[in-house]
Amino acid sequence: QVQLVESGGGLVQAGGSLRLSCAASGNIFSINTMGWYRQLPGKQRELVATITSGGNTNYAASVKGRFTISRDNARSTVYLQMNSLKPEDTAVYLCNVRWNGIAVTTWGQGTQVTVSS
Repeated sequence: QVQLVESGGGLVQAGGSLRLSCAASGNIFSINTMGWYRQLPGKQRELVATITSGGNTNYAASVKGRFTISRDNARSTVYLQMNSLKPEDTAVYLCNVRWNGIAVTTWGQGTQVTVSS
């Protein structure tokens, strides 16, 4: 099965940047859409960005123009470049494989992003 490991989170000031990585096992990575999500305790997980096997991207309105999703199929890794960070971006960020619009792989632990005022 595919396993997902997120990394790259940390504590930054508002206006700062972080680059998150999601490493996926298995050789099916290159043929699937990948998504980045974020979640706060007691709140529903939110889809932040997606990238198809062909490289087409979509973003939540709240991050459009600030975040960029990309993938390196040779390394089975998807990235999320986050610029102009805001305190409301604070969350645990997770990735997953998407099939027919749903996350289908067991969730990893995620990586914490904290943006201070």
